[in-house]
This record gives sequence, C-alpha cells and structure tokens, in this order.
Amino acid sequence: MDDLDREILSILRRDARTPYTEIADRVGTSEGTVRNRVERLVEDGVIERFTVATRTGNVKAMIEVSVDVNVDTAEVSDRIADWQQVDFVWQVSGEEDIVVVVDAADTDAVNGLITQARELEEVVGTKTRLILNERVG
Repeated sequence: MDDLDREILSILRRDARTPYTEIADRVGTSEGTVRNRVERLVEDGVIERFTVATRTGNVKAMIEVSVDVNVDTAEVSDRIADWQQVDFVWQVSGEEDIVVVVDAADTDAVNGLITQARELEEVVGTKTRLILNERVG
C-alpha cells in the first residue's frame, strides 16, 4: 500500500459513496486508476466492506464484555454480531475481551443488550460507556 492508496482510503472512510471521478480529481489521477486500486484493496482484504454511518438520534454505546479464560472469543463475537442494534463487534486486548458498539432506540434498549450479553454462559462481566459524540477520522 502506498501514499495514493492511503489518500483514496481516507476519502472513502469519510464517504464510501464518493464517485471514483471525484476521488481521481482530488488525488490527481485518473478514474481508472482509482477504480483499479479500490478493486485491489477489496481483493487484498484492506477494504472489508462499504458501510453506512448513521446519526439516528438513538443512543450509541460501547458494551465491554469479559469472558471466561477458556472461551473462544471469536465464536462469542460472531453470535453477538448477529444481534439487532449491533454496529460493530471488536475482539480487543486489555481487561475486557470484546467491545460491542450498539445503536439503540433508547437507554432501555441498551440495557436490554447488556442483559442479553450477561445472560451468555461465557460472559463473566460487562462495562458500558455511552457514546456522547462521534467524529470521523
């Protein structure tokens, strides 16, 4: 990956729907070059998916989940990722093992997701942080 790839990724992170012609103008290359590079970045797994970021007025939160020592965190993460209102599931290092980013209708819905996590046999504890503001980098 070179500087041109990084510039293209930076633009796509802010708006994944930016037309290749606009990206090409902004980075000083042709539309075909941008298209080919994006296709290569997808094939190489650098770009995992194109997604939509929402500002719904909902309550966003990070639910930090600790699991038992002998648990397959990937398997637990996969199950949690299927829940409604879950935006992201990250396996992390530190005190907690999994971070779940949720976009819920209200605090009662966030609390329901916390309860759902705590009801999993493998989970030994949770911590929750409400997301007060969000910026795209």
